[in-house]
Amino acid sequence: MAKKKTGGAKNAGTKHAGGAIDIGISGADRRKVADGLSRFLADTYTLYLKTHNFHWNVTGPMFQTLHVMFETQYTELALAVDLVAERIRALGYPAPGTYAEFAQLSSIDLAPGVPQAEEMIRQLVAAQESVVRTAREVFPLAEKASDQVSMDLLTQRMEVHEKTAWMLRSLLQ
Repeated sequence: MAKKKTGGAKNAGTKHAGGAIDIGISGADRRKVADGLSRFLADTYTLYLKTHNFHWNVTGPMFQTLHVMFETQYTELALAVDLVAERIRALGYPAPGTYAEFAQLSSIDLAPGVPQAEEMIRQLVAAQESVVRTAREVFPLAEKASDQVSMDLLTQRMEVHEKTAWMLRSLLQ
């Protein structure tokens, strides 16, 4: 049986030390998805930092509840950043990994200081929603590239962030 050719101009692989990448997605499309996922990674990591900071610094009558909730959230985010970074690598591009890169790419503000507990919750709701918006911006890039793996990752992450925003929002009512 003849081996099917998958290369060609449209799906030309990107050369790397381990050989060309030929996963059925063109190099240009992989680049667009990887760039979008890099913004998503920056938002996710920035949210991780913000949540971890608030875990350490929350005070007041809701201390125990928020301290535990924030720990659960930042622990989940720590696992998520790894999944996103590894997807970028699987597409053949380096994942951003410095504070400077994340600050440049992220849509989430890391305001200085320690807000009151209720303001922490508001900021985390806004940040969770920002991550969802970024995921929705990246999704069409993955869809256009027929990158089902990235679409699945983004869908799963949107579900987590939407649910977390809802739970946090409920604390403000």
